[in-house]
Amino acid sequence: MNTFKSKIALFIPCLVDQVYPEIGMAMVRFLRYFGYEVTYDPRQTCCGQPAFNAGHRNEARKVARTYIRVFEDAEIIVSPSGSCTAMVRNYYPVLFHNDQVCETARALGSRVLEFSEFVHRENLTESISGKFPAVIGFHNSCHSYRELGIRELPFQILKKIDGLELRQPPGEPVCCGFGGLFSAKYSAIAAAMAKTRLSSFTELGVDYVISNDPGCIMHMRQEAIDRNITVQILHLTEFLMKAMQIT
Repeated sequence: MNTFKSKIALFIPCLVDQVYPEIGMAMVRFLRYFGYEVTYDPRQTCCGQPAFNAGHRNEARKVARTYIRVFEDAEIIVSPSGSCTAMVRNYYPVLFHNDQVCETARALGSRVLEFSEFVHRENLTESISGKFPAVIGFHNSCHSYRELGIRELPFQILKKIDGLELRQPPGEPVCCGFGGLFSAKYSAIAAAMAKTRLSSFTELGVDYVISNDPGCIMHMRQEAIDRNITVQILHLTEFLMKAMQIT
């Protein structure tokens, strides 16, 4: 284990704050384990993604301005959500096009990192070690894969854990069906997509599905409950806490 002195600002998505706080707590334990000073500003709220995706740009701007005020002085911001990270990095410049805060928003986006991006940037992968004797699969969220370009980083992290067997469905990652408001507006289609995605893993005999986005995790967990599927679904941070035995 190495010791670092960087100060990390936490960007905690709504689903982690309201539904899965254990994901955020696991990320904090990981960061502190490697010597980082972790800060959390309680003024932070939603990044504005739900309103933005629904076409409510004015409402999204109001929320996003609060986000910018809260984080504009932070040097490094880490989040356990690829979709929320993509919102700030890729869509704040769109949301604030021709606005006086556009450059501030653009600069802020360059300092927001999804968890596995941060691990890679800080060269922590080689310092990760643990043991987890199980068959696992990794579900990469659409936003992290297609909008952030995160492809191999989570696998590089997982491969540092002894005892696990990684089994992946062929081809590129397929959407789990969550899609934020999509799963609420088109619930039947979203549920069918979740069933298909889960089946692609369970047919391979996995014990755990690991993911990097709280929305995907919530959606697949509910589908697993509804269909009595016994596979366990964990966030990458939760998995690392178990495998590395960090308390």
